Amino acid sequence: MLKVADMSVRYFGWWVVLFFGALSCGAQEAQVPAGVRAMRDVAYVTNGQERQKLDLYVPTSGTNAPLIVWIHGGAWRMGNRRGCPALPFLREGYAVASVDYRLSQDAVFPAQIDDCKAAIRWLRANARKNGIDPERIGAWGSSAGGHLAALLGTTGNLKAFDVGENLDVSSKVEAVCDWFGPTDFTQMSKFPSNMNHDAPDSPEALLIGGPVQENKEKAARANPITYVSRDDPPFLIMHGDQDMTVPMNQSELLATALRRAGAPVTFQVVRNGRHGFSVAENIGAVREFFGKELGGGGKG
Repeated sequence: MLKVADMSVRYFGWWVVLFFGALSCGAQEAQVPAGVRAMRDVAYVTNGQERQKLDLYVPTSGTNAPLIVWIHGGAWRMGNRRGCPALPFLREGYAVASVDYRLSQDAVFPAQIDDCKAAIRWLRANARKNGIDPERIGAWGSSAGGHLAALLGTTGNLKAFDVGENLDVSSKVEAVCDWFGPTDFTQMSKFPSNMNHDAPDSPEALLIGGPVQENKEKAARANPITYVSRDDPPFLIMHGDQDMTVPMNQSELLATALRRAGAPVTFQVVRNGRHGFSVAENIGAVREFFGKELGGGGKG
């Protein structure tokens, strides 16, 4: 099934991107290990839309666990929280949250980052009673989810996208793992890709509400690279060098901007990796990164 990513979008339309984005990076629901309390379908917005929910998994054997927040891909058009590749970290003492957000057919940007930030605030506001350390929260996402995880990282000290509830707590995260997420929409079509990111029906256009090159201010507002600053949290950015959906240049641009700003970043090229490379073969780098930046598993 992973071979879907290798098909050329020009034969099937960009819905292939949506289909694969939802399937890649652990979309089949994983088994929850024993000794874990699972809280599913938790509303992080009171009386909100159906998509404004998350699943939270917390080890019962310890307290003060660091939290990894997974944000799914799907070109901001599909996908859901049930496929979460972060669940294996539960065995290592981490808590894990998998977050849904409003899709672009329901609401245009900034609804998606507004939702992710609302989820982080809810998780932090309720951290202590759930055995989570509110000062050790990391975000990880792939493709569209990587874009949103990166936005969480670069807008951590801004209030522009903090709306709604729990505004007395921060929506910042302490670490970001971005797997092949878009970072500068206006640059995407300058590099090899098997879709036209400037088209009126591209995922990026549907996200911001119009063609990218005709709506550069809207695109800039949605670009993680717009908000890069020295005080951004540590980033691990991973991208396949054979990605023909989101050009690897997108990750190179963000890594360069973070370095120039003096923010900590590691950029890792996945050799022969396409859009949606193997989780099993690359999760080691993620484990090492979160172990370093979040301090490992929970304290008994």
